[in-house]
Amino acid sequence: MPRKRATSHFATHVFEDQMPVQMTPRNIAVFGGAHIDRRGRISGSTAPGASNPGTWFEEAGGGGFNAARNLSRLGHCVTMIGPRGGDAAGDIVAAAAEAAGVIDRPFIFLDRKTPSYTAILENDGNLVIALADMDLYALFTPRRLQQRATREIATASELVLMDANLPPETLASLLGSAGTDKRLRAGIAVSPAKVVRYRECLAGLDFLFMNEAEARALTGAEPATAEEWPLLLRSAGLSGGVVTRGSRAAVAFDREGACLGRPPALPALADVTGAGDALASGFLSARLAGGDICACLRHGIAAAVITLHSPLAVSEDLSAERLEQVLQLVPGAEMLS
Repeated sequence: MPRKRATSHFATHVFEDQMPVQMTPRNIAVFGGAHIDRRGRISGSTAPGASNPGTWFEEAGGGGFNAARNLSRLGHCVTMIGPRGGDAAGDIVAAAAEAAGVIDRPFIFLDRKTPSYTAILENDGNLVIALADMDLYALFTPRRLQQRATREIATASELVLMDANLPPETLASLLGSAGTDKRLRAGIAVSPAKVVRYRECLAGLDFLFMNEAEARALTGAEPATAEEWPLLLRSAGLSGGVVTRGSRAAVAFDREGACLGRPPALPALADVTGAGDALASGFLSARLAGGDICACLRHGIAAAVITLHSPLAVSEDLSAERLEQVLQLVPGAEMLS
């Protein structure tokens, strides 16, 4: 695994209009993907349909697993639950969990291979195309959630976070079992093809984290402005969520209101992989601490900024202290009427 590059210099303007929330360690259960990410980065200009020179590396990844490791680095007690193969790739995932301080509770299928995600990135870090080999996740059925140890982990958690690598019936079952109490329930969209797995259980989520392509797949809508997303997603049955838009302003909403948050100008990107998972982690950490929608979005953007300056999907530079430093560089979020 490559070492983290030196962090790029951020802009120097400091925003003091919104103070950071006070973080407190919480118990968190994450259900979803923990697999191998393979990423190839093209060295020069991208030439479609041709051989492109570049570099290649792999690391542990997965939307849920990235978020689990980020939340652990932010000081929370995080348990990761998901299926895994009995192979060397599974050992890489286990080692990554241990390194990040995540409590690893996988369902291991000894005769199967650990899922993988293979991506090709342009020289600027943006995605060209990706291939997901994730059939194993279909074996994580609702029956797995009924095991006593799994139920006890969820019951003891203040946040249950899941990703759409899981089958739709498992997501619905997980939200149904978590919906009888006051714990926070959140989901990560993963991709436009998979976000629709939440469609029948959106009402069970407090927040869903997605990019614009995933929001369009979920709603079938093509809004002219970002400000339209809260109404469209509420109409689909979602009470809260975040829609990211690359370098443009992200929009967040809950039952009380909605806001726009703009990322600071970034001189360079190491890799976009994992930025959305980091945003979800920073946002949810602030929410657990009682932050309002604006404070939560700013914390999420700060976590994403840290990740965007790392070649890894989970930045080794992420910590509660580093997040608070970068938070001062994130503009105040704007409430929408």
